Amino acid sequence: MDTATWQTHPLTPDRFDDFADIVNPNRREVACWCLSHRLRAADIRELGGDGENQRERAMRALCERSVPPGVVTYRDTVPVGWCNIGPRADIPRLVNSALIRPVDDVPVWSIVCVVVRGGHRRQGVVGHLLEGAVAHAAAHGAPAVEAYPVDPVGRMDTTMAFVGTRSMFERAGFEVIGTTDAVASRMPRIVMRRTLG
Repeated sequence: MDTATWQTHPLTPDRFDDFADIVNPNRREVACWCLSHRLRAADIRELGGDGENQRERAMRALCERSVPPGVVTYRDTVPVGWCNIGPRADIPRLVNSALIRPVDDVPVWSIVCVVVRGGHRRQGVVGHLLEGAVAHAAAHGAPAVEAYPVDPVGRMDTTMAFVGTRSMFERAGFEVIGTTDAVASRMPRIVMRRTLG
């Protein structure tokens, strides 16, 4: 029986180091910093990795916005999970995507990345993380939350695990509502949605 205390909080500036401990524990300058969907490709190329931690600064700036770029889940005060979630309309990579097109005109929030901290995988983090992400979206008036996971046949390439799997989202109450033209790890990505309210 899990006796841990779980909490999920928006990524505000005071929680930035907790987020970094999950996605970039070695603080590598050229690491993703979970910016790839939040900035245009040209903007990311400009950030480069020149020893000035520009990518880290860019992510810190996103945390200053009125709607933070995601949530951090804690298990007994230890940061163990990160979910990049926000209004689809605020995520340039999705807005401009020819491969993951909107299914309809519902102003959904989108989950674009899920990360579980090393050493804490297979311990139930994802379930708490997704529930916290959905609650965050609901608190901001989102009518629905979407994700674009893969539906793997057999074993999944864990280097692409950040996109998630169909079963992972089904356990969190999401349903398949469409397909995409995008692939991850040579597997097609699908559209899954959880309607709120």
